[in-house]
Amino acid sequence: MYEYVSDILERRSPYRAAHLQMAWEAHSRGELVLAGALADPVDGGVLLFRCESESTVADFAKHDPYVLAGLVTKWTIRKWLTVVGNDAITPIRP
Repeated sequence: MYEYVSDILERRSPYRAAHLQMAWEAHSRGELVLAGALADPVDGGVLLFRCESESTVADFAKHDPYVLAGLVTKWTIRKWLTVVGNDAITPIRP
C-alpha cells in the first residue's frame, strides 16, 4: 500500500510511464495481480502481489519511480488472508 503526496496528480506525469512499465513487467512475471490509485481523494495506491517472498514486494517498492521521486510518502507491505473467491489462498466454505 502506498501513501501519496497531496499533489500527486500534478507531480506524477514525468514518472508515470516508467511506473506503469515497471508495474506491467511485474504483472507479466505473475507477481503483480492488480494495482491502482485510491480515488476521491487520490491519496494512495494499492498493489496486490501474489508471490512467495515479501522481498519481491519490497524490491518493487524500493525501485518504483514514484517512490524514488518522493511521490510516495510511505509504503507498507501487508499479508492478506483471502478466504472467499476462486483465487482465495485458504478458501473457507460454509
